[in-house]
Amino acid sequence: MAVDVKYRTSATATGGRDGEARTIEGNFAVSLATPKELGGAGGDGANPEQLFAAGYSACFLGALKVAGQQLKVKVPADTKVTATVGIGPRSEGGFGITADLLVDLPGIDRDAAEKLVAAAHQICPYSNATRGNIDVGLALA
Repeated sequence: MAVDVKYRTSATATGGRDGEARTIEGNFAVSLATPKELGGAGGDGANPEQLFAAGYSACFLGALKVAGQQLKVKVPADTKVTATVGIGPRSEGGFGITADLLVDLPGIDRDAAEKLVAAAHQICPYSNATRGNIDVGLALA
């Protein structure tokens, strides 16, 4: 699959799940901490699943706006996307993640909202990257 790359960035992590990560531009840096549920100490640091949830929810909201333009439906300014990301052992070995997206499109009738979400799921780079690799649930609030 060819991608006509329009933007590229890099981030570097050190110390693994109990270290830190920062973008090459220096505009984003985060301390990392392993959650207690995964055997870590927990603490104030973020974890990769939280970062993935934040990225996926923001990206999907952008895809909803593109879908709205294509379908001629105005996406309300107060639209919200909540991504819930889970991690755990896979039956095949190793670890896997799941993602569930809860989309709140206030004032949009259910039929139009379902069409917007379906179109956005085809547009969103996160959805395209995960399709066939992880379970992604889609629901309307």
